[in-house]
Amino acid sequence: MAINLRRLRHAKGMTQEEVAERAGLSARYVGGIERADVSASVTVLGRIAEALELEATELVRAVPVKARKRTPIEP
Repeated sequence: MAINLRRLRHAKGMTQEEVAERAGLSARYVGGIERADVSASVTVLGRIAEALELEATELVRAVPVKARKRTPIEP
């Protein structure tokens, strides 16, 4: 989920702060999810998906190996 969240957030041109605000979460928590430091509940997954205006399945879908190599986890 961490890789997908970061990739999809960037694709939407959104900051962690924007996603957090729209989802009613803290930016620190969203950052922790992106770094895979914390796990997100199904409820939080749904809130993040709504904030990004996409289906929750997009956040948990397996990322092709090629996409993983192009999307760094850390800035």
